[in-house]
Parts: sequence; structure tokens; C-alpha cells
Amino acid sequence: MQSITVFCGASEGYNEVYREVAYSIGSMLAAKGIAIVYGAARTGIMGAVAEGALQNGGKVTGVIPHFLVHKELVHNGLTELITVDTMHERKMHMHRLSEGIIALPGGWGTMEELFEVLTWSQLGLHKYPIGVLNVNGYYDALRVLCNNMVQEGFLDECVASSLIFTEDPEELLQLMEQYTPPPVPTWLTERTA
Repeated sequence: MQSITVFCGASEGYNEVYREVAYSIGSMLAAKGIAIVYGAARTGIMGAVAEGALQNGGKVTGVIPHFLVHKELVHNGLTELITVDTMHERKMHMHRLSEGIIALPGGWGTMEELFEVLTWSQLGLHKYPIGVLNVNGYYDALRVLCNNMVQEGFLDECVASSLIFTEDPEELLQLMEQYTPPPVPTWLTERTA
């Protein structure tokens, strides 16, 4: 992989470990020559990801809608800054610039971004690996939710298992590099039509 999109919060969170891991992800990707695409903020763990990469010689592209430029306090030291009109354009642009996605802790925006790219994957619109770095157990509840979706018949097992969960950044990258996309399931059948 040449580039990875990182979805994460523009807030710090209450535990310093989130910022530390975000910085280390940026640093690790830079050391491996993998460019980062992210939401362009200098605040929160978004800013920590960018700093980790930039301070270690990495390339960082930020993508942000015009209306968030002041609200999210854009990072001034990015390799490239791209401004777009809407949140949807932001996601589309980030997606086009990368070959994989990593989700770190975040709020509604991070969840919305993650679920949209998961839906695109399920529909066969991309074949990129999607990884969740489960820092401090942050995504334990998401794993439980995914299992419940499968058990209740709303999500195919192979689609659910394509979301890569781990607590270790190096392992996450290794699993993403080994990723094989599942076949696109046919969920509309006689029974469901």
C-alpha cells in the first residue's frame, strides 16, 4: 500500500493513550513510506496522526470542506491541503487518494466515515482493507454489534469478518497488507425480495 486514509477524532479524548497511539500510527506509516490521507485538522488525535508522520519525514494530505476550515483548525504544515465543498466530497476525495482505511477512536464523524466505506465495500464499490485499531478497547462494542448483526441475519459473515480488528498497530498494517476482499454477497433473494 502506498497510502492509507485515517479516520479519527478532532478531539483528544479523556485518555492520553489515544493521542500517543495516533502519533505512533503516523510515525509508523511514515517509516514504511506510506502516505497518510486524513481530515486536515491540527487538533485532537487527527493532529497527532499528522504530527507523527510529518515529524518522521512522512507525506500527509489533508482533505476538508470549506465550512470546517476554521472550526477544525486546519494543520498548516501538511504536504498537501485539499478543500472541497461538502462532507461527502471529502470522503470521496479521501477514498480516491488511498488504498486502505484505518479507523482510530472518534465520534459521530468517524463512525459515519467508517460505516460509509464499509457499505461501499459490501456493495463491491471498492476492495480496500478496512482496519479498526481497537485502542484501549474503544471498539469492543462495535465488534459485539457486528456479531449481533450476523446472528440476527442483517450482515453476512464474510462481510463482517472483512473488518479487521486488532489492538496492535504493526499487526493491523500486516493484516491489511495480507487482506483479500470477500466476494460481494447477494443479499436480495426470493426470501428477502
